[in-house]
Amino acid sequence: MGLREQVNTALKQAMKEKDTARLATLRLINAAIKDQDIARRGADGDTDLTDADIMAILGKMTKQRQESVRAYEEGGRLDLAEREQREIEIIAEYLPRPLDESEVDAAIDKAIKDTGATSIRDMGKIMGRLKEKYTGQMDFGMVGPKVKERLA
Repeated sequence: MGLREQVNTALKQAMKEKDTARLATLRLINAAIKDQDIARRGADGDTDLTDADIMAILGKMTKQRQESVRAYEEGGRLDLAEREQREIEIIAEYLPRPLDESEVDAAIDKAIKDTGATSIRDMGKIMGRLKEKYTGQMDFGMVGPKVKERLA
């Protein structure tokens, strides 16, 4: 079962259980997926989103909510920060387990070896390979400097 079907099944279950917080988050996920469908339809005619595309959407949604949590905490709005944190937890159910530090390092080393990268000019190839295989499993903002360090 693909991610889209998992989200739709969970949405129906949340409706049955009258879990309003979960239902609202799942509807947001569905809306984001449909927005991407519509954007794709206008762009190139290929409207089929893959699970990797949906994971990228979910990763983006998670990142937005993490930024919101920080902003709400800085502003003293802990109630809103907690709500955003609950949304992050619900979204995370559909993302693969994040890699730990050693797994990230091993993935970087493997990508460097697989692409035959030797200099900083090959960074794009490495990042492309990592995004292809590990979308939703690592923070690419943290990975970029590590790749640069290894290629320097």
